[in-house]
Amino acid sequence: MSYSLSYMNIPIYKETAEYASAHNELEAYRASFKANMACKTAIADAISSNYSDNRLSSEKALESLREDFGIDRIAFILAVTVRGKDWDERFSDANKSWAKTVDVPADEDGWGKNRNHSFVIDSVHPGLVDLFVSRVRRELAETRTDPPQKESVLAKIQKPIPSSASGSVSREEVL
Repeated sequence: MSYSLSYMNIPIYKETAEYASAHNELEAYRASFKANMACKTAIADAISSNYSDNRLSSEKALESLREDFGIDRIAFILAVTVRGKDWDERFSDANKSWAKTVDVPADEDGWGKNRNHSFVIDSVHPGLVDLFVSRVRRELAETRTDPPQKESVLAKIQKPIPSSASGSVSREEVL
């Protein structure tokens, strides 16, 4: 399912509405909010349209969303959903723990209601959402590998000094 407007290039706004207002960033806030709402609806539609015969094709569902929203926005909406339903035992403990690691601002309105609650997926069975969250987490793990660790200075100085053909070793070769 492709949307008439791609939200791929709209960054996820990670500040509150009050911050956006104070810093003349309301346009960016509103664009992100609109993209988040569209992503929420698209996730629900993708899960529903890829569920049949008691099976969810989470790969097809993700494939239908990736191009329009990107994996980061999809993960953000799913994290908000799981965090908003932390009481629901149909979400796995692993997915609940993961959702707590995603940066989600506490964006409360004047009445104390969290605006992010608007992004919680309520129209699909939580068990199916949980399956989809697990698939998205696998995708994130596959696409995001930690950069190689730099060798510590201690490890460098504990290495034996390499021998060279001329017998002299430059400082650059040691470090």
